[in-house]
Amino acid sequence: MPGGVSSPVRAFKSVGGQPIVFDHVKGAYIWDVDGNQYIDYVGTWGPAICGHAHPVVIQALHEALEKGTSFGAPCALENVLAEMVIDAVPSIDVVRFVNSGTEACMSVLRLMRAFTGRDKIIKFEGCYHGHADMFLVKAGSGVATLGLPDSPGVPKSTTSNTLTAPYNDLETVKKLFAENPEQISGVILEPVVGNSGFVTPDAGFLEGLREITKEHGALLVFDEVMTGFRIAYGGAQERFGVTPDLTTLGKVIGGGLPVGAYGGRADIMSMVAPAGPMYQAGTLSGNPLAMTAGIKTLELLRKPGTYEQLDRITKKLSQGLLAVAREAGHEVTGGSISAMFGLFFTGQEVHNYDDAKTADLKKFGRFHRGMLERGIYLAPSQFEAGFTSLAHTDEDVEQTLAAAKEVLAEI
Repeated sequence: MPGGVSSPVRAFKSVGGQPIVFDHVKGAYIWDVDGNQYIDYVGTWGPAICGHAHPVVIQALHEALEKGTSFGAPCALENVLAEMVIDAVPSIDVVRFVNSGTEACMSVLRLMRAFTGRDKIIKFEGCYHGHADMFLVKAGSGVATLGLPDSPGVPKSTTSNTLTAPYNDLETVKKLFAENPEQISGVILEPVVGNSGFVTPDAGFLEGLREITKEHGALLVFDEVMTGFRIAYGGAQERFGVTPDLTTLGKVIGGGLPVGAYGGRADIMSMVAPAGPMYQAGTLSGNPLAMTAGIKTLELLRKPGTYEQLDRITKKLSQGLLAVAREAGHEVTGGSISAMFGLFFTGQEVHNYDDAKTADLKKFGRFHRGMLERGIYLAPSQFEAGFTSLAHTDEDVEQTLAAAKEVLAEI
């Protein structure tokens, strides 16, 4: 396997050392193949919001397995999960299930172009929308430019229609629309960034994007693969009160199994085959196991007090880490929303990817290694958000803060 892993984010290249090889997971904990136990703040990169291997989800999966692992045909469970998603997410009237967040974003990109008849899109530097060619683009020196390939194998012709802007920068977005009249199909973004570390939208940013896109006849797309059902049951759009035209989902709605989805206004989604001419398909889409895990996960999340508990435990962790770090003399910034948090080793407030790059990556690497040695598993990158779950306890947080105090004193 390239680099010994099936996905590069699992490697420890940016923090040093070798990746931990897991044996099993349960609740808020993971065990490696050597029998070491860790408190987990990665949560399979987001889906384990109820805790790993939740007994309700596992029992339902056992029952679903008896009926078969894949149908390649319509499944009643798709209808159940579709109704739950439509009821929860303000922007979604019609939803299509796929198999990953990348696939959802690839599909929504094609849909944006099909509906508007325009080829160009705007994305934000530091926002990740999967590994499709058109999204592997970086901005130049903090100024929005025509996209250049950010990976070998991606032809410039593929990315020439991708325009980029710094996150939280409305003026650059306005400029791009002015420079490309009636050419931009839409704007896609993570409403809360989780792939430059944890970065929140400035006041008025999401509202401004909504106004600008409406003014220019373009679509607004929220990539809620990470934030959907995590920072609120209805996602970031419910949390911030801004409704996009289209939304991509993943992670939580599969309860730990491979899944993705995209949806939005009925008139836009009517373009999707077989209802319309825009083709998109998938043999394993709507897989009965993924639908089962997703349904049970959302049922658990609908219980009263769920998001209050997630917000409380995450805030305790986030504020505690900042306090411990500052007491030890480190310059840090960070925060949390519901079950999502971040910590940067920089004294500068982080509003976008350029700000995030001011963080001390070597110090984060030492912090990561020290926490790992004390049984705390964090994402092996300064540029990834952290996740909590309903399974995390006050004792887990206190153990984490005690470990952090030791490590931060050492480094």
